[in-house]
Amino acid sequence: MTDRLFTETLRAAVGDDLLRERLSQDFVFADLGAGAVRPLLDFDALSGILSTHQLEPPRLRLHREGAPVPAARYTEAAEASGTARRLIRPEALYRELREGASMVIDGIDRLHPPVRAATDDLMRLVRERAQVNLYLIWGDSHGFDTHWDDHDTFIVQVAGTKSWQVHGQGSRPHPMKVDADHSHTPPDRTLWEGVLRPGQVLHVPRGWWHTVKGTGDVSMHLTFGFTRATGIDWARALLDRLHDIEFLRTDLPRFASPDERRKHHHELVRRLTDLAERHDVDALLAERDARFPRRQSFSLPWAVEDAEPGPETVVEFTPILPPPLEREGDAVTVTVSGRRYRFPAAAEPVLAALSAQRSLPLGELAERSDTSLPTAVGVVRALVRHHLVLLR
Repeated sequence: MTDRLFTETLRAAVGDDLLRERLSQDFVFADLGAGAVRPLLDFDALSGILSTHQLEPPRLRLHREGAPVPAARYTEAAEASGTARRLIRPEALYRELREGASMVIDGIDRLHPPVRAATDDLMRLVRERAQVNLYLIWGDSHGFDTHWDDHDTFIVQVAGTKSWQVHGQGSRPHPMKVDADHSHTPPDRTLWEGVLRPGQVLHVPRGWWHTVKGTGDVSMHLTFGFTRATGIDWARALLDRLHDIEFLRTDLPRFASPDERRKHHHELVRRLTDLAERHDVDALLAERDARFPRRQSFSLPWAVEDAEPGPETVVEFTPILPPPLEREGDAVTVTVSGRRYRFPAAAEPVLAALSAQRSLPLGELAERSDTSLPTAVGVVRALVRHHLVLLR
């Protein structure tokens, strides 16, 4: 099941130390079996995506031997509603792929529901936003030279084979996109080398160098990428609050005596320290969770019509992360995507069951929440209008 690929299947294969000790810190290899990833994507589904979505560069792009293939070689100019576009020419795309180009599709999780479900599951595991890119190549060529990524990745091989060398951290540990050091060099070693086959997974931490090449076979893999919060994110969150402190808004005493400037500096440090103590790392992580986005999804006609769902209607929770529930007297509140919702206390057991199970038939939801069916129906009808559940 793609909706439990990471939280259940991967954790069962690797162990709970994946999160406590190895995530973003260590290379991980796991063999989940071809059957575990088969529902993610196949060539029929990929052809359907290309047919129904008019993808343009750079969303869809080709690379060969470390350099981008000029878009004019596989696209043609077209005009739609007065807007110039470049559409993929199938015969030109086939030609470039036959000649060893690697095809990349960014954000395929937004185009294909099984990949989207697996991505949501990864986000529940790591509690960070994630995106998935597709990489497809034939032959023994390569699309990219030896490189590192500015985000953590899980590589999932879904078809064919691909050769990997993981070299580890280079001369600059934990590099970031915004401070990329161009003198960052790879280590003179290979920590792991092998050929990935369908169902096999790699975790490559941010900043770890790797070399990837075709094996002569076809290769299709998905790269699940995510960026974790750092100390810099915590410091930026503090900066956003500095405007609320009157002393920090005052002018610096440029023309005062050295002693007065020194006293001013000490007071600045004291105010910053006090702010840092009051808004610690736990507070930052809680805020990030409260702002975690929902998937763009719709539930028509239920959210518009007054129709009453039946016991067999499937109720799906839209928040990706399970939001905390807070009791306020005779009400319960829940914060999702930065918005705070308030419901009667009767909604609390229904929300708790949905948060734990994510998707349930309405009748089973009533049973699990120990709520009468009419009460569960009323709660669900309120939730669907606030885009907190989908009805199927």
